[in-house]
Amino acid sequence: MNKNPMKSLPDKTVERLSQYRRALLNCLENNKIHIFSHELAGLIHITPVQVRRDIMLIGYSGTLRKGYDVQELIQLIGRIIDMEQALKVCVVGVGNLGRAIIRYFKGKRTKLSITACFDISPEKFKSTYSGVPCFPIGQLASIIKEQDISIAILTVPGEVAASVADDLVKDGIKGIINYTPTPINVGPDVYLGEYDMITSLEKAAYFVKINKESIP
Repeated sequence: MNKNPMKSLPDKTVERLSQYRRALLNCLENNKIHIFSHELAGLIHITPVQVRRDIMLIGYSGTLRKGYDVQELIQLIGRIIDMEQALKVCVVGVGNLGRAIIRYFKGKRTKLSITACFDISPEKFKSTYSGVPCFPIGQLASIIKEQDISIAILTVPGEVAASVADDLVKDGIKGIINYTPTPINVGPDVYLGEYDMITSLEKAAYFVKINKESIP
């Protein structure tokens, strides 16, 4: 059963919806057309209760006998988190991480596409990375305006992250994904996602330490 989804959802719910869709797309590729909440929960390592709460929040319900219709749920999630028109994304900083992100993301989503990348190294200008052209960082404003880019992925050295983020906001970017180790500040009308790999590794190391210490 499908009702009108809510217009505004909590940040963590939107994050999980993206994870649900990725898992559901894999199910569809494997010819699985229905899925129960406990199965979906197991795929992304959360509780079935959380899955049911999220799915109910977007106005969808399955059946006791078959669970959720995979194709219907994928389509509903798409209507909720995707724009009608595809959004364009740029990567700022074309080092190893920047290139890996471009390569990984290519073709993954029809409503999101990386159309430009930027760097300070002259040898990278006029090159393409997985089909994405590289421009001098001095052309940020003009390319963002010309291509109507809305989202930027930041993979520059930490010491310049804040100033580059300021430029991106000034140039009209409305969403920044920060992969640098430096926290940045943006205005209330700009979405900021920050992913610190060092912190993630330290969290993993902490739990490894606790587990080892608990072994007699």
